[in-house]
Amino acid sequence: MTKRGMLIVLSGPSGVGKGTVRKAIFDQPGNDFQYSISMTTRKPRPGEVDGKDYFFVSKEEFEQKIQAGEMLEYAKYVDNYYGTPLKWINDTLDSGKDVFLEIEVNGAMQVRSKSPNGVFIFLTPPDLMELKQRLIHRGTDSMEVINKRIQKAFGEIEMMQNYDYAVVNDEVPNAVEKVKEIIRSERLRVRRVMPDYLEMLGESMK
Repeated sequence: MTKRGMLIVLSGPSGVGKGTVRKAIFDQPGNDFQYSISMTTRKPRPGEVDGKDYFFVSKEEFEQKIQAGEMLEYAKYVDNYYGTPLKWINDTLDSGKDVFLEIEVNGAMQVRSKSPNGVFIFLTPPDLMELKQRLIHRGTDSMEVINKRIQKAFGEIEMMQNYDYAVVNDEVPNAVEKVKEIIRSERLRVRRVMPDYLEMLGESMK
């Protein structure tokens, strides 16, 4: 029987560098994680491939999946839905592959309620001033929007208590190594390895 994979959730405030850290992990040789593919109702952009970049569906189909409880998590931005299809996650985990999910805090709490056995890692900035500087250097938001994001970050950092681990993203290579250390440790948790030993004991008793 194939051992079920682990669901790894990397989350944190906007601008903390979740995408940068996740990409650095996936760019390393020997990476064996499966990156979670999101579902969306927005139209594909040039070059995007259905089933690779996103699962592209209609608004009606997405809402049907919500009603049927088929979304692990979802949110709505600018009249478009974005979310994680539950069946894809379960099929991938059942195949023995570890799934890596990079997500906002609210989405992570939805995932926690449905997949409590996942590994929940909160990526935090060294301090809020550093977070503000990162948002400014992005050059994509006005100061008004940046200040709103900082205020939101206060509440999101308080949500850290709902996670298993906290990693400070001071330097990306340091954060990457800490995340990988957490995953290595999680593979050794008794609750994860015990089923294998119980199965082995059961076989030896036959």
